[in-house]
Amino acid sequence: YGQSLVDLHLLKSVEIDQPIARFQGKGDERVEKLRYDEKEKRTYINESQYFEGITEEVWQYQIGGYQICNKWLKDRKKKRLSLDDIKHYCKIVTSLQRTIEIQKSIDNIYPEVEKETIEIENR
Repeated sequence: YGQSLVDLHLLKSVEIDQPIARFQGKGDERVEKLRYDEKEKRTYINESQYFEGITEEVWQYQIGGYQICNKWLKDRKKKRLSLDDIKHYCKIVTSLQRTIEIQKSIDNIYPEVEKETIEIENR
């Protein structure tokens, strides 16, 4: 899992080539007022444009005390998102979703690994 996480966090993983988020709506792509809609799984950047396919778990995910999805957009407030920006954000969302899945897998196997480690140490 280690190399997979490294590749995901560097946005170099092939797993993010098919993003789970999409940009929707008509407008000027300007980040004005951020709003997350949990029910619709959307992050609005203004009144009419949003990224969809963002689970609350991904929206709330933090690294180093920062809520990644929110911070990335806040850092671009009052700016227009380019096509590359939009693609990049969709890759970030996909990377975070896959990271969460891997972390759950690690959490599931950890008790067994810990048990085996203790057994080896007690021999």
